[in-house]
Amino acid sequence: MGDLARERVDFRFKGLPPQAEGLTVAELSERRLNLFTDGFTTPVLALSAERLEHNLALMETYATRHGLAFAPHGKTSMAPQLFQRQIEHGAWGITLAVPHQVRVAREFGIDRIFLANELVDAAALKWLAGELDSDPSFRFVCYVDSVRGVELMDAALREAGASRPVDVVVELGAGEGARTGARTEAECAAIADAVAAAPTLRLVGVAGYEGEVPQADGERVRAWLRRLVALAADLDKGGRFAGLDEIVVSAGGSAWFDAVADVFAEIPELTVPVLKLLRSGAYVSHDDGHYRHLTPFNRVPEEGALHPAFRLWAQIVSRPTPEQAFTNAGKRDAAYDIDLPEAQVVRDARTGAVREATGVAVTGLSDQHGWVRTEPGAEVEVGDWLGMGLSHPCTSFDKWQLIPVVEADGTVVDYVRTFF
Repeated sequence: MGDLARERVDFRFKGLPPQAEGLTVAELSERRLNLFTDGFTTPVLALSAERLEHNLALMETYATRHGLAFAPHGKTSMAPQLFQRQIEHGAWGITLAVPHQVRVAREFGIDRIFLANELVDAAALKWLAGELDSDPSFRFVCYVDSVRGVELMDAALREAGASRPVDVVVELGAGEGARTGARTEAECAAIADAVAAAPTLRLVGVAGYEGEVPQADGERVRAWLRRLVALAADLDKGGRFAGLDEIVVSAGGSAWFDAVADVFAEIPELTVPVLKLLRSGAYVSHDDGHYRHLTPFNRVPEEGALHPAFRLWAQIVSRPTPEQAFTNAGKRDAAYDIDLPEAQVVRDARTGAVREATGVAVTGLSDQHGWVRTEPGAEVEVGDWLGMGLSHPCTSFDKWQLIPVVEADGTVVDYVRTFF
């Protein structure tokens, strides 16, 4: 990650102190500036150093306890520094969704990638063939969910002159009306036949996403996961995985990984060992909304708890009435696709004291303003900083290119670079 540390800070990176212009990220980190008193401008998104480390360690422990390999979904953060920390905390590799994301991960040395999508783009397949041929240590696995997709992959890889086959897993759809994936076991078998006939591909397992199960609850999700396991067993019984060292069985978003752990613990003995691959990604920062309500740790509190690591700081820039205030953070700065930001604390502009944001609520967002309702007794002034929790990490990271990592006392110890 040395290239990131050597990148120079300039106008591209919002929220950073103007006096940081021209410093490298490493030089800026070494200064250990204070988020509140050393020139950071609002709005600014901060990532808690302590909570980030807690979340990384918790999911490492969870995966180990349940005998799961872990390939967290990198589309959440698109931050190679966080990919590396996830791998240092035991991750098998990184899951991604589209070719651009794979290129980012490869640029920063990620050598195991699970693409949770069918890859039929000829240009991307040509690039992938080159990566696989030039680096024997690079492991890549992606979905296939149609015979047509297999045909397109095979044609593109033949055209590219690929010498290494691309590893694929048959994606089982989560049900009628769900997202991608073959809908029936018969379709999955036909796809497996097509892969067997394509010398540029190698079938290594099965996968899917239980978060798309219609009307998902514990019973329905577990029933679908058992279908996925049964599909793996049937394909193995039919000799589809002959010659492999391991069979990949993969699922797992951020809402039902407890169900994945339960059902994957029931996987019967197959002809070769099974790589039970979990792909949850939102845990790295967690949130103060969507995943706070959905996290499986609510159902299994004895296993621990994730901590929301994001806080968006904005400034009160207008106080037109006793019931209304406006911040300088809007849709360009805060996730709003699921929940609005949650007002949590106010930092007094006069004293620097931080208090709970009692009687303060964000009611809407414009492009560059936050609409804030204040109840009687909520003493909020122009110039105060409002600290807000965010919902949905995937649309929080993507609005910021360089995110300060901040200790509890406000000391900035690192900066996370994103690539969306």
